Amino acid sequence: MRQRMQWWKLLGLAGVVGVAATGAVIARAERRRRAYTPEEIRARLRDRHTRAAEDAGSADPA
Repeated sequence: MRQRMQWWKLLGLAGVVGVAATGAVIARAERRRRAYTPEEIRARLRDRHTRAAEDAGSADPA
């Protein structure tokens, strides 16, 4: 019985560690995302739009 309790404690601890690690990854991505200035975001969006338009234009057989 005591061994079973230890098993559940370890499982619970692993779950808590997993949730904390996921939160750290999300927070890091959010900090990185917010580090861009509005001008940088606009420039990146324009670049992506240009590339997408070029790809769509080259895929057109007409």
